[in-house]
Amino acid sequence: MTESNEDQPVTVRIAQEPKADELLGRSPLAALVGMLLDQQVPMEWAFSGPYTLAQRMGGDDLDAHEIAAYDPEAFTGLFTAKPALHRYPGSMAKRVQQLCQYLVAQYDGDASAVWTDVSNGAELRKRLNALPGFGTQKAQIFLALLGKQYGVRPTGWREAAGPYGEAGSHRSVADITGPESLAEVRAFKQHAKQAAKAAKRAAER
Repeated sequence: MTESNEDQPVTVRIAQEPKADELLGRSPLAALVGMLLDQQVPMEWAFSGPYTLAQRMGGDDLDAHEIAAYDPEAFTGLFTAKPALHRYPGSMAKRVQQLCQYLVAQYDGDASAVWTDVSNGAELRKRLNALPGFGTQKAQIFLALLGKQYGVRPTGWREAAGPYGEAGSHRSVADITGPESLAEVRAFKQHAKQAAKAAKRAAER
């Protein structure tokens, strides 16, 4: 059985905006959508996206069934309306809709069912990796986020999350608990990016 507090809202400070973080703390789907949007934009922008989307849809939460059935062109319009929800609003609108369609087909629209009753961390990583838009790295980061901040801790979850599961690390959004840790994670990412560029230049010589 998974050790989890999934039925209780949790306090997160990822978006750095109280209402957006409150939604992330109580809505499994909002957390998944935020993780999906966390690509080529600042982390706090990505994770404030679910709240902005919910507002534009006229509610205070996201519903996978509603998003899955939404007219694709109209749904894209929700993303492209200024201020845009993402640097690439059109493609991200499509990805969010694909994610929700998958959740409806596989989990009856219940995002938390992805991690409910998983037997171990490896199984959870496999389930996350199967989600549209979730590659191995994104799956591991979200697994670490679930374990570190949402209390979803199946056996072996840290190992399944790879380096992102390490206690005390500042590698990803899983480690953001406020402005200071956000700055530390951002510094780590910048350093990793510079190291990768240096390695690439060295290989090209």
